[in-house]
Amino acid sequence: MEEKAYDKWGPELVIRVYDPALGMTGFLVIDSMVLGPGKGGIRMTPDVTEQEVRRLARAMTFKNSLAGLPFGGAKGGIVWPASAEASAGKKGGPDFLKKQYVQAYAKAIAELTPKKYIAGPDVNTGDREMQWFVEATGNWRSATGKPAKLCMLMFGKGGSVEQCGIPHEFGSTGFGVAHATRIAAELKGLDLRESTVAIHGFGNVGSFTWSVLSDMGARVVAIADAKGAVYSPNGFEKKQMRQLMSKKAPITEYKGGRKISPEDFWGLDVDILIPASVTDVIHEKNKDNIKAKVIVEGANIPMPESVEDELHKRGILIVPDFVANAGGVISSYAEYRGYNPRDMFRTVERRIQDSTRKVLEESMKKGENPRAVALRLAAARIDAARRSS
Repeated sequence: MEEKAYDKWGPELVIRVYDPALGMTGFLVIDSMVLGPGKGGIRMTPDVTEQEVRRLARAMTFKNSLAGLPFGGAKGGIVWPASAEASAGKKGGPDFLKKQYVQAYAKAIAELTPKKYIAGPDVNTGDREMQWFVEATGNWRSATGKPAKLCMLMFGKGGSVEQCGIPHEFGSTGFGVAHATRIAAELKGLDLRESTVAIHGFGNVGSFTWSVLSDMGARVVAIADAKGAVYSPNGFEKKQMRQLMSKKAPITEYKGGRKISPEDFWGLDVDILIPASVTDVIHEKNKDNIKAKVIVEGANIPMPESVEDELHKRGILIVPDFVANAGGVISSYAEYRGYNPRDMFRTVERRIQDSTRKVLEESMKKGENPRAVALRLAAARIDAARRSS
């Protein structure tokens, strides 16, 4: 069935950006501003489309609502060709072309920030790109996820205070996924310290999820990324893993355990499965191999909704993406409010645990798919705000 271009939620604004000098094409979708300015990251990939950005902006509408944040939903996209990636370091220093792309995009939408849109990191953008973005717009509040060393003196009723960036590289999303996992395990009757976990993804989200879960006492026995998968029944040694994380090396460089095929990864007999990589990694061809009792969606849209519904009916407890991976946008809210990193992590922990527990308890009580429950709760807050405006 073809998706409707517009519905009762939005989108409220769809912007197409083109810079003829650079050949840069970009999109901005502000899905909803009922709860506040649209909040969502900017992704830079060769195949990003307006339709993809629309889907992601809608997910942000419900993610921000469910987390109780004063933000609407939005998403940005810049087409970043593979050929541009190869030439990015030329003409004046590292990533010269990428900076031009980001700043051309930022200048094109600057008049919308931050009253209608607040940017943030996403696929192939991080704290460096957010610094470029705010430099181009000339507004500190136009983006979150800025470098920790990028600070500004802000003035308010209480006098002046220095506010600094809180980059997503601190691991807020993975931190939140781990806490969602802890609540899901508890409600499923699993002792996290006795549970086995498999994580698909070893980027920012997957690696920090591994780190926090390991500190909680869970035994992560398998990790996969785009290069391959490693099975280590006794867990992964922390010192070596942190070395891999620091140099952003693939998990296949881990010395220990054994390499397994990407197909075999999905059939591992584990208690908890965490897809934390890319869209639709769980699909019709591998869904029947899954043996996990709990799935925590660290990635956005890690499976089609039809597959998710089928797995729910099989008795697997699923924490939907916009519940589990809201740590990043909660961190953005903390930065927007001027919190320090310690207070940011406390806020992520509290909000993720509260929303996960609320969604799963109602789901288990009614026998309803957690996604449907989460959407209903998020929609109710938006509807209430619309009625009171």
